[in-house]
Amino acid sequence: MRTIVRTSGAACAGLVGAVLLSASVARADQPGPTPVPLEAGQHFTLDPVADGVITLAGFGFSGLLGMVLGTGEIRPPLPAVGTSSLLSFDQTAVTQTIDPHASTYSDIGLYAAVGFAVLDPVLSGFRDGTDALIVDAFMYAESGSLGLTLTDITKIAVRRPRPIDYKLCGTPDQQAGPGCNSTDIGLSFFSGHASTVAALGATATYIAFVRSPPRSPRPWITLGVATALTAFVSYERVRSGAHFPSDVIAGSMAGAAIGVLVPHLHRHVQEAPPVWVGVAPVPGGGSLSVQGFF
Repeated sequence: MRTIVRTSGAACAGLVGAVLLSASVARADQPGPTPVPLEAGQHFTLDPVADGVITLAGFGFSGLLGMVLGTGEIRPPLPAVGTSSLLSFDQTAVTQTIDPHASTYSDIGLYAAVGFAVLDPVLSGFRDGTDALIVDAFMYAESGSLGLTLTDITKIAVRRPRPIDYKLCGTPDQQAGPGCNSTDIGLSFFSGHASTVAALGATATYIAFVRSPPRSPRPWITLGVATALTAFVSYERVRSGAHFPSDVIAGSMAGAAIGVLVPHLHRHVQEAPPVWVGVAPVPGGGSLSVQGFF
């Protein structure tokens, strides 16, 4: 079996450069490139330097920022009095009866996603060899670290009060209390639970579609479970009063985007692009065709 480790800056440059879709433009009357057969487990590749730096820097940045936030030196903005300034569908997060067990349920969902991210590379190793185990483990770790980094940066930049703080610190008398000085009050947008579960679920789904044999139910089962788990965790975060609906929607979108981009930018260089866009002139206008494979 050929080694899948090669020196390339594609993963790092692609993530930083916001390349959202790998597509080759060709004339509609020209067929797309023929996929190059690869040995088992050789669908993905990695650069140990670039991917190692990205992953370690992501986890390191998130851990260090967590320590800074734990000191309480960053003062949170206090919630507005009343809910009239909120989006209409966000107001329900303040007026609802908070479920005291919802936070625990969301943690269980998060731990389940992380557990699968640890288990799935091991299963890939049994099916496709040690190379597949190493590459899949790196992709999961990279998705998780980038998701945490983006979440933390956004939280600090936005500093949105949590729904529960509208109840605990929503009046001038309440705001004078010591409980309304916690840094955590201003870390609502967006949800880290939702982004992490969505990122790991999207990576798992992408890997399943690429590695599974044709007509296998595995990728569709993975997609369904990942979507359901992300929705469950997002719902419980809202029910716990920790996040608004817009927080978990944004977190899920950001996490899913990262979870798809990371494995997509690790596709082996010998594999043809999975999507082709064809354009051609026709009398009175033009035609557009899209074809692809997974």
